[in-house]
Amino acid sequence: MAMPPQGRQTSPTWLNGYGDIFKTHILGCPCVMISSPEAARVVLVSKAHLFKPTYPPSKEKMIGPEALFFHQGSYHSMLKKLVQASFLPSAIRGLVPEVEQIVLNFLPTWENTTINTLQEMKRYAFDVAMISAFGNKQDLEMKGIKHLYQCLEKGYNSMPLDLPGTPFHKAMKARKQLNETLRKLIQERRKLEKPEGGLLGVLLGAKNQKIDQLSDSQIADNIIGVIFAAHDTTASVLTWVLKYLHDNQDLLAAVTREQEGIQRKIIEGNRRLTWDDTRHMPLTTRVIQETLRRASILSFTFREAVQDVEFQGYYIPKGWKVLPLFRSIHHCADFFPQPEKFDPSRFEVPPRPNTFMPFGNGVHSCPGSELAKLEMLVLLHHLTTSYRWQVVGDEDGIQYGPFPVPKRGLPVKVTPRNIIKAAA
Repeated sequence: MAMPPQGRQTSPTWLNGYGDIFKTHILGCPCVMISSPEAARVVLVSKAHLFKPTYPPSKEKMIGPEALFFHQGSYHSMLKKLVQASFLPSAIRGLVPEVEQIVLNFLPTWENTTINTLQEMKRYAFDVAMISAFGNKQDLEMKGIKHLYQCLEKGYNSMPLDLPGTPFHKAMKARKQLNETLRKLIQERRKLEKPEGGLLGVLLGAKNQKIDQLSDSQIADNIIGVIFAAHDTTASVLTWVLKYLHDNQDLLAAVTREQEGIQRKIIEGNRRLTWDDTRHMPLTTRVIQETLRRASILSFTFREAVQDVEFQGYYIPKGWKVLPLFRSIHHCADFFPQPEKFDPSRFEVPPRPNTFMPFGNGVHSCPGSELAKLEMLVLLHHLTTSYRWQVVGDEDGIQYGPFPVPKRGLPVKVTPRNIIKAAA
């Protein structure tokens, strides 16, 4: 595979000298690394049929082999259509009261305590994911599903050693129990004349959309897959949002003013937060966008060439892995001047096409991106208007697990704003 003589001088330092497309080996596996927006679009969009998603077998076992993101072609297209139907703005706008209530339940438990931001955001995002998956019927059965999922999650990034006592073995045991619990729930809901809400209701109603009825295992795998995709990434992004706002107090003050303006309208109208309110949070939305760019939680994605591929003078043999490097694109000064600076104002103008891909791109992009944005906006509305937070301990450093997050999960002391004002 021929390599260009040099890369952009404005690319991240480690890319200098390698070019936008280069080959390497990861654990002995031949890989092609891509940091060009145009080349990434070829792999993810225009020639996506030539590059299939690829994951370690252990991940497929844990989530379920029939989850949509392990597939491509007609089966994937059918599932993507169904899942997207659950997360379109028209579908999730009705979730605002439920999401807001989750926020209002969480925030008082943080008052005057030191919290692990990442862990608390995981709890929050998981509760939102449960409502989006199963509807607002949250009973004892849901608590059982939550417990089993948490056992499964603990072993997700462990070594795939299926031996008694190992995290992987415990996770697979929980996965089996989770599958049985979901099957019972699915069978119960099939008996209802009208499927209840959430993604489960949409998947159960597939036969009414001129689509073959999905099997219990197909539904279970996709429910688990969506919960996996929905909560860990969102929690990581929210953790970074709090970090960046903490480190930029003028920006925090500006976001607070924006949210207080919405709060006044809510009080004057004697109402709750609405979907339309979340559409009028331009600065807060840009803060989220800049966090998605700066933190780049989804740093890259794996694809595998299903046949020999030639494009732009490059030859990629069948079976080689291809990694579009989202973080490198997001941190390239050609597209985002002063890329290491946290500057939400850069999103006052739409970024160049294919240079901002926080949720991926193409047929395998995240279908839940709008829900993720919604739950961030609702939380930030209440958090900024009612609380302040102070990082506890060393403020610098990053840890991976698997997504990049502030060190130690960003411990913060949360204090009600009225106490701060009284002390001022």
